[in-house]
Amino acid sequence: MADKEEYIEPALDNPTSLAYAQPVNSAAEAKSEPSSSTAIKLPEEKSGKGGELQVEEQEHHEHKDQISPELEALLHTDPTQGLSDQEVEERLAQFGPNELKEVKKNPILKFLGYFTGAIAYLIEVACIISAVVKDWLDFGIILALLMVNACIGFIEEAKAESALDALRQTLALKTRCWRNGHLIELDTSALVPGDVIVLRLGDIIPADGRLLGIGATGEATEGDLLIDQSALTGESLPVSKKKGDVVYSSSIVKQGQQMAVVTKTGINTFIGRAANLISITVEEGHFQKIINRIGNFLIMITVFLVGIIMIYQLVHFHNDPSGKGGFLTVLRQVLVLTVAAIPVGLPTVMSVTMAVGAKQLAAKKVIVKRLTAVEEMASVSVLCSDKTGTLTLNELTFDEPYLADNFTSDDILLYSYLAAEAGANDPIELAVRTAAEEQLPLLQNRTHKHEVPGYKVTSFLPFNPATKLTQATITKKENGMTFKVAKGAPQVIIRLVGGDDDAVRAVNALAKRGLRALGVARTREGSMEEFELIGMIALIDPPRPDSAETIARCRHMGVDVKMVTGDQLIIAKEVSHRLGLTRVILDANHLVDEDKSDEEVTEHCLRADGFAQVIPEHKYRVVELLQKRGIIVGMTGDGVNDAPALKKANVGIAVHGCTDAARSAADIVLLAPGLSTIVDGLMTSRAIFQRMRSYALYRITSTVHFLMFFFIVVMAYDWSLPAHLLILICILNDLATLVISVDNAQLSPHPDKWRIGQLISMSIILGICLTALSFAHFFTFWKHFGYAPVPADSDASLRKLESVMYLHISSAPHFVIFSTRLTGYFWENLPSPLFACVIIGTQIVALLMVVFGGLTPKIPFSQAIVILLISFAYFILLDVVKVQIFKIWSFELTAAVVRTPTRRKKLAERKARKIQQERVWKNIDHVREMVLKLKALEALNEAPQNGGEGKEEMEILEEANPRQGASGGSARVTPGEKQEIEE
Repeated sequence: MADKEEYIEPALDNPTSLAYAQPVNSAAEAKSEPSSSTAIKLPEEKSGKGGELQVEEQEHHEHKDQISPELEALLHTDPTQGLSDQEVEERLAQFGPNELKEVKKNPILKFLGYFTGAIAYLIEVACIISAVVKDWLDFGIILALLMVNACIGFIEEAKAESALDALRQTLALKTRCWRNGHLIELDTSALVPGDVIVLRLGDIIPADGRLLGIGATGEATEGDLLIDQSALTGESLPVSKKKGDVVYSSSIVKQGQQMAVVTKTGINTFIGRAANLISITVEEGHFQKIINRIGNFLIMITVFLVGIIMIYQLVHFHNDPSGKGGFLTVLRQVLVLTVAAIPVGLPTVMSVTMAVGAKQLAAKKVIVKRLTAVEEMASVSVLCSDKTGTLTLNELTFDEPYLADNFTSDDILLYSYLAAEAGANDPIELAVRTAAEEQLPLLQNRTHKHEVPGYKVTSFLPFNPATKLTQATITKKENGMTFKVAKGAPQVIIRLVGGDDDAVRAVNALAKRGLRALGVARTREGSMEEFELIGMIALIDPPRPDSAETIARCRHMGVDVKMVTGDQLIIAKEVSHRLGLTRVILDANHLVDEDKSDEEVTEHCLRADGFAQVIPEHKYRVVELLQKRGIIVGMTGDGVNDAPALKKANVGIAVHGCTDAARSAADIVLLAPGLSTIVDGLMTSRAIFQRMRSYALYRITSTVHFLMFFFIVVMAYDWSLPAHLLILICILNDLATLVISVDNAQLSPHPDKWRIGQLISMSIILGICLTALSFAHFFTFWKHFGYAPVPADSDASLRKLESVMYLHISSAPHFVIFSTRLTGYFWENLPSPLFACVIIGTQIVALLMVVFGGLTPKIPFSQAIVILLISFAYFILLDVVKVQIFKIWSFELTAAVVRTPTRRKKLAERKARKIQQERVWKNIDHVREMVLKLKALEALNEAPQNGGEGKEEMEILEEANPRQGASGGSARVTPGEKQEIEE
C-alpha cells in the first residue's frame, strides 16, 4: 500500500466527512480489482474526454487538543486488559470524577439581589429612617415599592434550569469499558484518563478520547468512525475519524465501531471548558450599569443638598424653645424631602415597561428570560451569529448540479435515487432521497414508498469502503432493459467512466466554493460494464429561507451582522456570499495570533464579516473584544459550542431547535423557526428604550427641579410643603407614569445608546427652567395675591400658597414628559390616547383637590386653571429648548467643554478615521472614473465597426469625460489617460 492516502471528498473541505469520503489508497491501488466477488471493477482511464486532471485535495482544519507529557504517559493502556482498580483509584483522586460540577444560586439570595443598586440602597435607607422617626405612611409606601419591583424582576426572570444543568444532561450516562481484563458497563462519571472504552453506532461519547483503530475485542476494524460533532464545533456534516484522531465528549457516533483511550474527563474536556466559560461569566448587566450611574448622580445631589439643609436647621434652630431644632424633628423633615426627591418609582416603572415589552414579544414566540435584555437589545450594534443550524438549516440539500452531455437535472435525481440505500442513516442518502421525492413527479403519490414506478431494482450493493460507492442493477419494466447505476465519491466515479477533465474541473470548482460533490454514472445501452457519466450532485447546508432578509433588515437598522462558525473556511465564505455578506471571513488563527495586540485583533473583529474554524473559546473572545471596545454585542446560536458566547454577550439569543445548553445560557429564546423574529425583537426593544429614556429624562428633571427649588426656599424662608402633599406628588405622578409602557414610541433608525452626560445635562437645564417658573409662581402669588409662606400650623386661610405650589409642582414637571418622549418636537409623534388621558387626568385630580379643598386649602378655580394652563404651555416652550440643545449637542462639543483624556483620545481617533474614510472614498471615485474611461475606450474601438449607430457609445463618452464643453463636441481621452487606463 502506498504511504500517501488520497482523499476524495474535497467539496466540504472535509475529505473524510461521510461514507463517501473515506480515504482512498494510491491511484495504483485504486485501479486494482478488489478481492470481493461483488466488488466493482474500476477500468483504466480512457483518453476520450481526458483524464489528465486530478481532483484537488482540500485540507480539513480541526482544533487539536494539547496533551502534556505527564498525561500522555498515562494513556498507554493495554486495550484488552484496561486499568486495574488501584490505577483507577489513583487517577480518580488526581483528576476527579468525569462530571461537570453543578453550581446553583440560592433562590432567596437571588430574590435579595433585586434589592441592590444605587437607587435601591437610597430607597432602603429612606425606609429605615422612616421607621426610626415612626413615619409609618412613608415606611409602608417605600417598602411596597421595593417589594413590587423585586417581585416583577424575580417572577419574569425565573429559570427552570441553569446552563450547567443542561450541559450535564448532554453527557452519556453509561459506557462500556475494559477494567481488570473484563469488558464491563459502568457510569460515565467513573471514567478516568487511560480507560479503554468501546464506541459503537448511536453512542454518546462519554469523554474526550483517542481512537485506537481496533474493535471491542482487539480485532482490526474496516473503515473509519463517523462522528456527529455539529453541536460542539459547528461543522455542518459528520466527520470521519481514523486511528489516532481525537473524539470529543457529547458528540454522537453515526457509523462504525472502535475502541478509544480516554484522554480527558470532566472540566478538562472540550465541552467541560465550555461549561467553565459559562460559570465564570458573571457580569453586571449593561442596563444595571446605566441605572446605577443615574442613581449615583441622584444620590449625590440629594445627599449633598439635603445634608446641607439638615446641618443648617440643626445649627440654626439649636436653641429653639419649640423643639424645632431637635434631631428627630429635623430628620423627619429632611426625610420627607428625600423621599419626594428620589425616584422611588424609577425601578418599578422600568421593570413594568420591560415586562410589557416581554409580553408583546412572547406573542411573537420570542421568550425573554432576562428582563433587562429587552432594553439592552435596543443598543446592540453588532450581532454575532453561529452558522450551522442558526443561519443555515443544518441539513444537506441539492444545489445546482454539474450535468454531463444530454442529461438533465431530473435524470441525475432519478438515477441517484435508484442507487440510494433506503432507510440508511446517512445525511447524503437522506438528502438524495428527499430531493428526488420532492422534485420528481414520478416519485410523488406512490402507493409503495420504496418502489420507483416503471423501474425495478434487481440487485443492490451498499456502500463498500473498498470501492467508495454504491451500485444498483435496474430493470426498466417498459422494455425489460437492464442497466447499472453507480453513485459515489467523485474521483471513483470519474475513474469508473474512464476519466473526464470537464467533470474534474467541475468538482474542483465546487470544492473551492465549499460544496460537497457526489458522482453519478450508469452503464451505456447494450453493455453492463461500460459506464457513462451522468453528472455531479452538489450538496450544501443551505441558508434558512429568511436568513438573508433578516441580515439585510438588521443592517438597515444599523446592526452589523458577523458570522462566527466552527465550520470550514471555504464553506463559511460560500454561505456568507449567499446571505448577502461579503467573503471577508477569517480563520480562527487571527484571533489567537501572539504577534498581534488585542487592539489589532479587535480591528479584525470589526472589519471582518466573520470567522471560521473557531472553537467555543474563540467565539467567547470575539464577543469579549468587541465589548471591551464599548460595543453592545448580541449573539445567536443553537449548539453547546455557542453557549459560552451566548452567556458572555450583552444579549444572547437561542434559536428554534437549539440544544438545552444554548437555551439555558441565552437571555432570549426563539420558539419559531427562522430568524425574522430577531427584527421584531429589535423593533420592540427600541420602542421600549425610547419609553424608558423618556421616563428617565422626565424623572431626573423632576428631581433636579424639586431639590433646587426646595433647597433655596427652605434655606431662605424656612418654608416647605406639608409632608402629605410631597408624598402625594411623588406617588400620583409616578403611578400615572406607569402607562408609558404602552405609549407610542418613535423608533430610532440606528442602535440606541444611553448618553448619560447628555441625559444629565439636559435634565439640569430643564430643571433650572422649571425652577425659574416655580419661583415666578412663588413670588407672584406671595407679592401680588398676598399668599405668604407661613408655617404649616397656621390657619388654612393663610396657607393658600401651599395649594398654589402643590398644583404647580405637580403639573409643570409632569407635563414635561410629553416633551421628553422625543428628541424632536412633541407633535412629530403624538402620545397614545391612554397615556395622554392618564397624565392630564392626574393633574385634573390635583386641580379639583385645590379647588374643593380637603387635603389642601381652597383657592379660586380661575387661579387653579391658570396655573394648570401655564404648566401646559410651559412644556411647549421647554420642548423648543430641548430640540435646540439636541441640535447643537455633539461629541465634539462635549469633548471641548469637558476635556478628559479619554474624550480627547476618542476625538483624535474619530478625526483620524474620518480622514481615512475620505481617502478611501477618493480612491473609490478614482477607480470608478477609470472604469468609465475604459468603457469609453471600448466604445471608441467599436465605433468604426458600428458606423453611425453610436448613440449609446456617445452617452458613455459624455459620462466618462465631463470636461467637454457645452458645444457638444465629442469626448476625448488623452494619450496620458489612455496609458493610465491600460496600466
